[in-house]
Order: sequence, then structure tokens, then C-alpha cells
Amino acid sequence: MSERNLTTKDILQKEFKPAIRGFNMQEVDEFLDIIMRDYESYEKEIAYLQAELEKAKRQTGEDKSRQSRSKASGTNKTGATTNYDILRRLSKLEKAVFGSQSYDEEDHMDDTIIRQNY
Repeated sequence: MSERNLTTKDILQKEFKPAIRGFNMQEVDEFLDIIMRDYESYEKEIAYLQAELEKAKRQTGEDKSRQSRSKASGTNKTGATTNYDILRRLSKLEKAVFGSQSYDEEDHMDDTIIRQNY
């Protein structure tokens, strides 16, 4: 941002020397009052916009952080689903090879444990 040469205080405290063919002092004062109000308005707007910019930067940082966590947890969920599928297939294979009677109770318990973990 460019550096400002005047502040509202500078404008308020500026004194002009009267001259014989000079300006009407009251008109100059009124005009400087208008300029001061504009400066105050600009300063408030700048402060507001800077606060909004900081808020937006924080929000963007939080969104990026949340998004990266979401991607990481999404990968874990896919891995967990894959593990669950592998365990179910293994269970079905064991049933087919060793018989379903001895594994029915264990399969039910394994499914319950797997669902609780994921």
C-alpha cells in the first residue's frame, strides 16, 4: 500500500497565513473539514477491509487444513473398507474349505468386531 502524506490530525492542525488577496478562511476550513471526514471514512474502510482480509485468510487456511484431513481420512476409510472386504472373503473361503458349521459363530463375532472398529 502506498504511504500517505497526510492524516486527519495533520489536516486539522494545518494553519494558513492570511494574505491581502487570499482565500476566504471560512471556506477553506469548511473544505478541509470535508477532506478530514473523507480521510476518516477511508481509514475506517481500510481497517474494516484489512480485518475482512485476515478473516478470509484464516478461513482459507482452515478450509485447506480441513480438506487435507478429509483427503487423508478418505484414504483410510477406503483402506478400512478394503480390509473389511478381504476379511469377509477370507471368512467365506474358510467356510467353503473347512465347513460352515464350526465357523458360523466365529463369523458372526468377527463381523460384529469388524463393524465396531469401522
